[in-house]
Amino acid sequence: MTRGNRTQETGNSRENAVFCVLLYKMNQQIQNITDNIKHFLQKANKTKAVLGLSGGVDSALVAKLAIMALGKENVMALIMPNNALNHDQHVTDAETWAKELDIEYHIIAIDEFIGPFDDLPWQGSDLANMNVQARVRANILYHYANSNDALVLGTGNKTELTLGYFTKYGDGACDCEVIGSLYKTDVWAIGKELGLLEAILSKKPSATLVDGQTDEGEIGMSYSEMDDILKKFESGKKPETENELKLYKRMQATLHKTIPPAVL
Repeated sequence: MTRGNRTQETGNSRENAVFCVLLYKMNQQIQNITDNIKHFLQKANKTKAVLGLSGGVDSALVAKLAIMALGKENVMALIMPNNALNHDQHVTDAETWAKELDIEYHIIAIDEFIGPFDDLPWQGSDLANMNVQARVRANILYHYANSNDALVLGTGNKTELTLGYFTKYGDGACDCEVIGSLYKTDVWAIGKELGLLEAILSKKPSATLVDGQTDEGEIGMSYSEMDDILKKFESGKKPETENELKLYKRMQATLHKTIPPAVL
């Protein structure tokens, strides 16, 4: 064997070793999360769970993990589109995934619940009109949960939760955050490992509260860059670059979302 071939073989061995370590870590994360879902419901004396299925990667992964933990007969998915927005593909992807998982689901348009807010004696701001959609969905989820002795599973990932990138009492309302320990890039990796649909994995992340919105476009950087910065903060390092300062300021400004309401 030539020296060049030996070097290539050594390089391949190192790559294989790294891959095996990453795969082992990923499988451990999956096992830990499914165990924790099961234990959380057991402690609450519940057997059933409900989640909002949006057609995005986060809720798709939560649905898969919930089934692994509780069995498909104990998981309900609610698909809640706002038909005033052009998001038919999200509904199609969510329904396709629910059928793939063989779980029970309902499609409930939220338009009729949002409409009455137009009759309030003030002009709703753009922010209020966006957030009311997430809060209406939370009400529907809890109506189902209370009516069927179930718990609501959250679909927020660690990137979103750290940045406060969610609607307070909207998509932030849940009984437990299933993937709250996973950065967005981890969600994609585990989702691929667990066989999520390619149409869902490759979709640009969006809160779907307004046409044309994407998470990365709104924040101004990719999730990969966000995750790298947040991991740096997690290790105790201080913000230095412009983007690091941008995320740090966002975290400070949204801190009220991640702590209990102040008691004055």
